[in-house]
Amino acid sequence: MATVNIKIEGVPFQVEAGMTILEAAKACGFEIPSLCTYNHGECSKGSCRVCLVEATGARGLVASCVYPVAEGMEIIISSPKAVAARRASVELLLSNHNKNCQQCDKNGKCELLHVAQLTGAREGMYEGSKTPVTIDRLTPSIQRDTSKCVLCGRCIERCKNAHGLAVLGFEKRGFNTIVAPAGNSSFADSPCLLCGQCVSVCPTGALTEVSEIEKVDAAMKAGKYVVVQTAPAVRAALGEEFDMPIGSLVTGKMVAALKRLGFKKVFDTNFAADLTIMEEATELLGRIQNGGALPMITSCSPGWINYCEYYYGDLIPHVSSCKSPHEMFGAILKSYYCEKNGIDPKDMFVVSVMPCTAKKAEKEREQLQNNGMKDVDAVLTTRELAKLIKRSGIIFNKLPDEEFDNDIVGEYTGAGVIFGVTGGVMEAALRTAAYKLTGEELADVELHDVRGFEGIKEASYNLGGTEVKVAVAHGMKNAKVLLDQIRAGKSEYAFIEIMGCPGGCVAGGGQPFVKPCFLPNEDADILDTYKQKRANALYAEDESKSIRVSHQNAQVMELYASYLGEPNSHKAHELLHTGYAAKERFKH
Repeated sequence: MATVNIKIEGVPFQVEAGMTILEAAKACGFEIPSLCTYNHGECSKGSCRVCLVEATGARGLVASCVYPVAEGMEIIISSPKAVAARRASVELLLSNHNKNCQQCDKNGKCELLHVAQLTGAREGMYEGSKTPVTIDRLTPSIQRDTSKCVLCGRCIERCKNAHGLAVLGFEKRGFNTIVAPAGNSSFADSPCLLCGQCVSVCPTGALTEVSEIEKVDAAMKAGKYVVVQTAPAVRAALGEEFDMPIGSLVTGKMVAALKRLGFKKVFDTNFAADLTIMEEATELLGRIQNGGALPMITSCSPGWINYCEYYYGDLIPHVSSCKSPHEMFGAILKSYYCEKNGIDPKDMFVVSVMPCTAKKAEKEREQLQNNGMKDVDAVLTTRELAKLIKRSGIIFNKLPDEEFDNDIVGEYTGAGVIFGVTGGVMEAALRTAAYKLTGEELADVELHDVRGFEGIKEASYNLGGTEVKVAVAHGMKNAKVLLDQIRAGKSEYAFIEIMGCPGGCVAGGGQPFVKPCFLPNEDADILDTYKQKRANALYAEDESKSIRVSHQNAQVMELYASYLGEPNSHKAHELLHTGYAAKERFKH
């Protein structure tokens, strides 16, 4: 590794050649105020001018986020000229910013406010016209408020890097520039996946999820039988909202908090993840044995489903007809559970706590309704659950560990837990598919070939004499490679898992923000390791379970025996399966 010798504030350092001044300063223990220090390597480079410094060999001040270090360079961060310039840059941003900080969703996590404090920005230094504002609240998932946008471009770059898409871009010109879908249209009128990755990287409150907390409040006030289910990835991230280290597993405390919030029952979506495996594994084997459309592709990620309907509508026959787990659970709660407990389904209100913003839109699909009732009535993100807990005065860190409700539905296996990380659905399905084909349990249920965060993973397994080739992709930029192979008739796989968000649900658009400026006790490489730390928490819970395969979930087996009949039965299809359709406006 080539290095160069530099000086920062008169102190000599040796740093890696090719680094920017901003990167080098951070590596040497200096914090240059910046709006891109804390992101995931994605922004419109140098646009905000917040990170200006003096450097020998440069003409005037330079943006440290784009200017490379050079041998013998001397960098001055604290000169009066640099300090004044950085402060002026932030003051200019604030002059065109809606400063309703107390009501803002990013209160306490706003990076603009953070750099304003670092630079000593003063109120009202620049007054004048403001950019015309667009408020977009037309989707159930994401809302946009251009009055809070600082034109950093992170959301644009994240959409490109994660999905290979350009749903967002810079619209208009000069002072009137805004970030928006083409033509300043709504997210609702664009081929947006509603995954929320843009929300995850926005430094201000310009992009946020659509809150459904008031819906839940209203249902409780109306005396509804309000039940809640939580996705596996939530337990691996919720603790971060209460200053716990990233990757803390808080299953028991999460359950205790939900019970204190007044929900009638607190269930684990993992029960339905096991149910999904029974349906999906049976569907896969049926396709293999009966000449169905292969490869079969998983269907539990609504962001991926949106992408498929927009861009690959011709491949819908390859997509599993299974509903996503939380939708399956909603359907079972409003049928089987209500019947067994004498509850009128119209009185039940099902809340899903998810790491995902796309699931807010998913629940609104007409295909996910039965007898005029939605399977799921409200979806809260992990962040929204944290707001509910804080609002209620619950001291999360001091809660005891309590158990999920487990009356006829609720039991779950380790296979259900790992749904929350890329490769987890594939691993869980193969554990059961192997048993269905051979009648024998796998000697080792940990299938490491499909684990990890490579963009595309592939493996081959001999299941009872049948060679099954599989692939796993996360983020649509990676998925596109596999989908183009199918479209060209060149795919050699029998089964493909696709997750919309890079890393899977552990890095979903509804998870706690990972921004090092607000995580002072985390490692310096946290942006590179946070997904793995959350994933490790889920794998640890899988390992802790005495039963780690879905087909040994006794309550799922009883559900089939007494109500559904068998996997993929007519009754199972009625409640647990759905359909998808190409969206003509964007069909290729």
